[in-house]
Amino acid sequence: MTSPEKIVFLPGASGNTHFWEPVADHLNTPIARQHLGWPGFGQTPANPDITCLEDLAQGVIAQLEGPVALIAQSMGGVVAVHIALSRPELVTHLILSVTSGGLDLSGFGAADWRTELEAEQPDVPRWFLDDRTDLSERLHQLQLPVLLLWGGADPISPVAVGEQLAQLLPDARLHVFPQAGHDLGLRHAAAVAKLIDEHLGDCARTAHPAPRLTNP
Repeated sequence: MTSPEKIVFLPGASGNTHFWEPVADHLNTPIARQHLGWPGFGQTPANPDITCLEDLAQGVIAQLEGPVALIAQSMGGVVAVHIALSRPELVTHLILSVTSGGLDLSGFGAADWRTELEAEQPDVPRWFLDDRTDLSERLHQLQLPVLLLWGGADPISPVAVGEQLAQLLPDARLHVFPQAGHDLGLRHAAAVAKLIDEHLGDCARTAHPAPRLTNP
């Protein structure tokens, strides 16, 4: 199995480039880390050329120089799946946390987060709020190890979503934090980091802190 040259952290809809920092700080792997943001989200300036999640994925791909492991939160998981489907040779491992992963969530009883997000972030791109990406028919193409992290108390992406992804992805393992919500990556950083180290296998070994790169 190819080892990643870098771990790339993808945030959720907040675009918060600091979200994954506690997990990154707890990782034992010496692999370099990079935290990306989304144009038009949070403090990152908008890019008029980006009009859908697939465009976001292409923007990330343009920044990848070698094989990477992608660690993604919520809507970042859809971007990560787009990347892995578009350029499978660039992605060695996926770690998806409380995401739709490209599934249609209408049948899962998921809470609608869009109204609240729009109220909190009135400048969030309209195309994102209207996006209904469905990649379910293509998930079987992802021939790489996938770690699925879910919260048992998450109304936005219920555990049933993770269970469905585990069935559709050829090489996936689901870990549920029974009491966790949508921010499990932040609230359970040490435990999440341990699972990621295990997922990366031989790449995860005790070492000095790896370089951290942030692209807001």
